[in-house]
Amino acid sequence: MTPREIADEVLFPAAAGVEAAGIVPIGHLDLLASEGLYGLAAEPAEDRAANFRVVETLASGCLATTFVWMQHHGVLRAVGDSPLREGFFEGLRSGRVRAGTAQGGLRPGPPLLRVTRFSGGFVLDGEAPWVTGWGLVDVLLVAARSEDDLCHWFLVDAVPSAGLSVEPLDLVAVTASRTVHMRFTGYAVPADLLVATLPFDQWPERDAAGLRGNGSLALGVATRCVRLLAPADEGLAAELASTVETVRSELDRATPVELPAARASASALALRCATALLVAAGARSVLAGQDAGRLLREAAFLQVFGSRPAIRAELLHRLA
Repeated sequence: MTPREIADEVLFPAAAGVEAAGIVPIGHLDLLASEGLYGLAAEPAEDRAANFRVVETLASGCLATTFVWMQHHGVLRAVGDSPLREGFFEGLRSGRVRAGTAQGGLRPGPPLLRVTRFSGGFVLDGEAPWVTGWGLVDVLLVAARSEDDLCHWFLVDAVPSAGLSVEPLDLVAVTASRTVHMRFTGYAVPADLLVATLPFDQWPERDAAGLRGNGSLALGVATRCVRLLAPADEGLAAELASTVETVRSELDRATPVELPAARASASALALRCATALLVAAGARSVLAGQDAGRLLREAAFLQVFGSRPAIRAELLHRLA
């Protein structure tokens, strides 16, 4: 199946039920794996624009499913360039092994998740406030920071264990993504699970260069809203569809310095499109299980998910 067929024939028809059930069906993730979509990040760099369109297309079907699946790709890239490649890369690329991230050590300011070395390995202490896919992924790429401000990334099993506790988060949208708050207390990690290290002062530049992908989540929500709006107001739908094309182009050609503004444009557009759909659909939109209400909550969620100070400032400026 093509990504468009998956989104339209499998993900979108089930999206309301997935939200109600509170967990992404394993069958959705199995389908993405069987179609080779877990290996997207292993594609050549020149295919990046096409890969972003895949993210956008899947997000137009079910944001929760796409949200869980998308966490995997940063892990695939990291492991592909690491000493762990031989043991993990093929499993990750095929989707037989599925991954999420826990990035408490990458927050600005004092590290939320700390790492100390001991004979034979490392110990983690602290928290990762946002870990998606608990119960749906097999491994986690955990980022922690040492006293000398060196970031460490480890690949650990995503299972309950000594020194690890999780608290489910009650989100306004994508609750089916099984996102949790994770705490580490004396959590031991063997030295051979170290993926990479990087001085923390080099992280912001790398992070800024990787902001493009989350913009596709917002465009996916916007695109679905436009398609649902078209029967009620063809003219407005056409205008918004044209704006989606413009914002997509801005995202694709943006430099790291320009990406925050482009990301803000995508998030603002998702909210505009979802609001238009809600108004066009009328009073029934506020009933539980209606697509318009769910998409509006998802658009609101995307105003802050994956945000950075520059994106937030741009969004607030647009609202002023």
